[in-house]
Formats: sequence, structure tokens, C-alpha cells
Amino acid sequence: MARVVRFHRHGGPEVLRIETVDVAPPGRCEVQIRVKALGLNRAEALLRAGTYIETATFPSGLGLEAAGIVEAIGEGVSGFSPGEVVSIVPPVSMVRWPAYGELVTFPAEFVVKHPPELGFDAAAAVWMQYLTAFGALVDIAGLKRGEAVVITAASSSVGLAAIQIANRIGAMPIAVTRTSIKRQALRDAGAADVIASVEEDIGSRLEDIVGSNGVRVVFDAVGGPIFEPLTAAMSPGGVLIEYGGLSPEPTPFPLVNVLTKSLTLRGYLVHEIIRDPTRLAKAKAFILDGLSGGALRPIIAKTFRFDEIVEAHHFLESNEQFGKIVVTI
Repeated sequence: MARVVRFHRHGGPEVLRIETVDVAPPGRCEVQIRVKALGLNRAEALLRAGTYIETATFPSGLGLEAAGIVEAIGEGVSGFSPGEVVSIVPPVSMVRWPAYGELVTFPAEFVVKHPPELGFDAAAAVWMQYLTAFGALVDIAGLKRGEAVVITAASSSVGLAAIQIANRIGAMPIAVTRTSIKRQALRDAGAADVIASVEEDIGSRLEDIVGSNGVRVVFDAVGGPIFEPLTAAMSPGGVLIEYGGLSPEPTPFPLVNVLTKSLTLRGYLVHEIIRDPTRLAKAKAFILDGLSGGALRPIIAKTFRFDEIVEAHHFLESNEQFGKIVVTI
């Protein structure tokens, strides 16, 4: 028996329940993990609310990231042994493989031996954001040393991971955040410059920072009204990678900018990296090397206990966090 988090209907954080269930032993090519910490992601709030790209089947579990200790291995699993410290690459389906629980089972290809010096809290705060940022900046955009990259929603876990990855490459991360409240914190986190989008003119500030030639790579999670000034500040042949839609306002299509500059506007989900074993292997190698060397360092906004999962989801939706929310078990 183990405690898990489930919900029986869509709604706010209050629909989450901690229930005790029987947990089956791992099947073929599966690893069972005694969870010590969970990393929370906005996707989990969307699944709970019924607005995610995946549909819940009630009662539904949820959760994409965890770290813990191998409890048991299924037939056909090699490379893992009970007692080893591991973390989880987000699966394509969190309904099929939910992470919110004391004892969880995942396919072996989603289980990673992370650097043990990370600790469980930090290890649970690794894979979603670093895989997402790597896939966009390195795998798709081919960001190069010396290049500038614009990163919106910069204080999110993915935004902070993108700042760190850009710095590791030798690029210049320009953070975009709503107000100047987090300006110094973003500079401390490695941003070369910071733009407060509701206080400053994005186009003018970007021209001041990178010059009239513009910026080649934009990594955006927001959309909405900032879409046009972002594309206006891009260089010819630039690529804008859109991985979210945080703005509640419509996103206008910047037709003139796209045509005159031959821009690429590219939708992106981390699933395309996770589904491709070759691309995933390259991403994991880059991330593990960065974690071991200290260039990549998960930033944790706040830690909650497992019994506080409802409170943790309220905080997840507050947009007050700077970095990742972690739940300990």
C-alpha cells in the first residue's frame, strides 16, 4: 500500500486527494521507485483543471517529475539495482505514469541516475525545465557562443534553465519578465540583461542591448501582445520558438515581420525530444554534464510537504514563484 495523489473531477487545487492504494510490482522493462521528492509543473495544474493536451481518466493520478530510490526492477531491466538513487524524465503521458505518490512505477528509459550530490529536492527539479530549454535552444535553434537569446517568462523554472543553458554555451541570455520586481534576482541567476515588459518598450530596449541587427533566437512562453514587438526586434532569418500561451489575450500574427524578415515561428513541446531516443540521449548527456560541473543548478522557489499538495498547487497557480516548486515525501 502507498499514498498517492488523485482527483475524481476537474477543478481547482481543492479537488486533489491523498488516497491509499495497492501498488502493483513493476512489469517488464519497468522500474519501481520509492519517491522522496516531487517537482511540480504547470502542466499538472492544467491536467487537473481539464485544459491540458492530455485527457484525465477518473480517478486520475498526475505528476511528471520525481526523485527517489529504486525499490524494485521488472524483468528485462538492466543498469538499475534496488537502492540506487534516481530521478525521472517526464513521460509523454502522466495519466499512464503519474509521479505524485510514495511508490511509483516508470519505464526504465525514463529513469536516470543523476549526480547524487544534487540531493532529492534538486533532482526532482531537473528534467522538465532543462529538457525543455535544451530542446529549444540547442537542438532546434542551434544557439551559438556569442549570440543573444530572448527568454520570456524568465523567472519560471524553464526560463531560469534557459538562462543557465545559454550561459553554459557562451550565449547572452536576455530575460523578459513582467515587472522590475524580479530584475535583480534574474541578474543574479545569470541574465545578461532584463526587460520588464509592462514597464519598458521591448523593441527599444532590445535595440539598445543588441543593436539594430536584432536577435536571432527568441524563446517564448507567453504569446499575446508581446508577440509583435518580439518579432519586430528579430534579425532576418531568426527563429521564435513558442512553447506556451501564458497570456490570456489574443496573439496577433505578425505578418509583416514574418514576411520581410523570413522569420520562422516554431511551436514546440518537450515531448518531441522525449519521444526521440537519439535526441533525448544527447539532451541527457548535456544536462548531466552541466549538473556535474555546476553550470546547471536547479533553483527551488518553495518546498512543501506531501500532505500540503493542495497548498502547493495554489502556490503553483499564483505566479509568485521564482524557480521550481518541490514537494517532499
